[in-house]
Amino acid sequence: MTPEGTAIEIRVGDITKLTSDAIVNAANERLAPGGGVCGAIFRAAGAGLAEECRALGGCPAGEARITGGYGLPARWIIHAVGPVWRGGGEGEAALLAGCYRNALALAAEKKLETIVFPAISTGIFGYPADEAAKVAVAACRDHAGRHEFPKRIILVAFDEAQAKPLRAALVG
Repeated sequence: MTPEGTAIEIRVGDITKLTSDAIVNAANERLAPGGGVCGAIFRAAGAGLAEECRALGGCPAGEARITGGYGLPARWIIHAVGPVWRGGGEGEAALLAGCYRNALALAAEKKLETIVFPAISTGIFGYPADEAAKVAVAACRDHAGRHEFPKRIILVAFDEAQAKPLRAALVG
């Protein structure tokens, strides 16, 4: 728990199966079906998601957009576009923090109680998991210290290896 009462948790599991107000899609700039988490979310949500995303016209790295949850056990999907890792000297940390901040701002605006994040940019975008975890936890803590919503922020890892850097960042 943060001092203000927002819980930040680490879980291992399949993000497409978690019941919450919103899940975050580790999206690409076109908001198109992709691989990894993005592909899994589009497959689980169904065809309506791709149609709504096309109408949004894309999203730049560091920003976020919101759509309905369709066939997922979440009411909303927040699409956050993370940066491609280019060695750390091209503003990647600021863009990644922006993903989390902007997704949390959308959740706060809608007064959502629970939001679930994957490890944004750590898959095919190549962001080092340890560094990404530090950015994610810092952005979540910062938001929780200044906003009433969401009340629960869940950082979900697909497996224990992905959860390890998240846990280290949360206790560190």
